[in-house]
Amino acid sequence: MLTLLISVLLAGGAVGACVHSSIYTARAKDNHPPVGETVEVDGHRLHVLTAGPDGPPVLMIHGASANAREFTLNLMPQLSDRFRVLAPDRPGHGYSERPETEGAILAMQARQLAGLLDVSETGPVIVVGHSYGGAVALRLALDHPDKVRGLVLLAPVTHDWGDNGGTAWYNDIAAPPIVGHAFAQLAPLAGPGAARSGMASVFHPAPVPENYYDEAAIGLLFRPAAFRANARDMVALRRELAAQETRYEELDMPVIVFSGAKDTVLKPQLHARRLEKQATNVELVKLPDGGHMPHHEHAAQIADAVAQLASARN
Repeated sequence: MLTLLISVLLAGGAVGACVHSSIYTARAKDNHPPVGETVEVDGHRLHVLTAGPDGPPVLMIHGASANAREFTLNLMPQLSDRFRVLAPDRPGHGYSERPETEGAILAMQARQLAGLLDVSETGPVIVVGHSYGGAVALRLALDHPDKVRGLVLLAPVTHDWGDNGGTAWYNDIAAPPIVGHAFAQLAPLAGPGAARSGMASVFHPAPVPENYYDEAAIGLLFRPAAFRANARDMVALRRELAAQETRYEELDMPVIVFSGAKDTVLKPQLHARRLEKQATNVELVKLPDGGHMPHHEHAAQIADAVAQLASARN
């Protein structure tokens, strides 16, 4: 009898979590509806924010636990008066669909973004990549070098970091099939509160921008499908970077890296500084008082770096 009661309670809790996640997903879409264009690449929709005149093209790639609106608060406005800016939601994030893949997640995302450039008839671009987006930007440059004129990497993750930290425990549970699907139904319950309380650490030592959670549409992350996509990105990242980092000598385009000495998310010496030593054309911009979100505090300086690469002769 006790076993039956426990089973009923667990089943009821699971149903309740599914109902709550469905309601949350609907509300998240109402609160943060898609505001960009939808482009089809290889049968999958990519949601893309665009801005600026028909100037030199810039592709912006957001990091983990985020979407393209991350750039709309500071950096995109700095660029849009001089450049044609494309800022897609990465596959599985925001309002972009995710092709199913058992491996090579970085390659898949780079392939989708290369397809976006083809569909948009956009020539070689300056690619701006933040954090996880830096890894995707590097993969785009390695796999599709004809599409990349230069890279501007912001607090990028670039290398296998070994035993120096790891991914959050909840990603390990959410990433696998079956169990991951079930666990992701719980994301709307605890995720928003945890994200709000953790923002100060991500922005440290800078303050969190006012209304950042809502203006950057962070709540879209806790829809179960998006939460799982982010988890799968993170769980596969070390393994994929271990293979990708062996190719950085192939990079022949200019790379500018912004790295904050007070970054609390990743250690610059394990990523930006290793890339500087490995690739041949890297300019490392050290930010002594910078953290993990340089595109907010140093948007004007980053925009000038993009202009520097855009004006350089091929």
